[in-house]
Amino acid sequence: MKIRNFQPGDEATQAAIYNEAGAALPKFKPATMQDVEKRVRARDFDPARRFYVEEGGRVVGYASFHANGRVSYPWLLPGCEQLAEPLFAQMIEVMRARGMTKAFAAYRSDWKSVNEFFLNHGFASVRDMINYVIDLVEMPTPPARPSSSITPLQRGDVPAILALAPKVIRLGNSADLERYLFHNPFFLPEGLFVLRSRTDQTPIAVGMLVVNPQYADANAVDSNMPCYRLGAFGTEGMTTKRINGLFSFLAREDQNITALGLDLMGHAAHQLRQTDDLESLAAQAPSDAEKLASFYNRNFRRQGSFPVLERDLSK
Repeated sequence: MKIRNFQPGDEATQAAIYNEAGAALPKFKPATMQDVEKRVRARDFDPARRFYVEEGGRVVGYASFHANGRVSYPWLLPGCEQLAEPLFAQMIEVMRARGMTKAFAAYRSDWKSVNEFFLNHGFASVRDMINYVIDLVEMPTPPARPSSSITPLQRGDVPAILALAPKVIRLGNSADLERYLFHNPFFLPEGLFVLRSRTDQTPIAVGMLVVNPQYADANAVDSNMPCYRLGAFGTEGMTTKRINGLFSFLAREDQNITALGLDLMGHAAHQLRQTDDLESLAAQAPSDAEKLASFYNRNFRRQGSFPVLERDLSK
């Protein structure tokens, strides 16, 4: 047995292994060599984060991790499943050597064997990412004119935004959050708006609206797939699915969150009053932000969800 990192030419082999190893899983979507090639050509691709196990000179399995700590299941050809242990263990050790303190995995909830593998290797289920949708005709009636207390997000607001819900936002400092919000290639900062305190104008809630007709229709995607939705708070730093009409908001987890969320939804409805080709809004929220998820459960229609499992690597 030999474990090595990615080498050019592994693309077709990886796709073939994945397709054979996962073929029996529910809703499995086969990969193509072109899918793998697209990932390895990405600017942030690091061949040292992808591991291949060889037996008898033949590649029979692989696993990988992302810079944000997301790890893959060790995919092995049938008959080679015993190599999952050394393959996965070496990947975890490399993550530790890089100073990474947390690993997480996200797969479909009905991929039982995959999720059980992680639970048997020190991971714990910490949250579900829940997907929602609402038809525009069901949106709160927008005011005749936008509220004067809702204004565009400014760069100086970012520290206050981070302080609203630091356990939801997946970036640890204001500089990273500012880059994400103001220099994101997939949405414009004009889609961000804040509801300000009438006493001192500090942000008490923030909303996001992603509208792009080139992005997917939330009603046409499989909402149980483990896809983080672009623009939803709590997905910063993740590989995301681009959904047309994504609405998201953040506020402190207290009794005011419902009123603030409805105000921001009304503002979003006002923003969309000239949009003719959008029939619904999508959303995504983490279940461990209980009041936030409760807001969406009351005001949106739940579609599907996927579990997130985490492991502390510092122990």
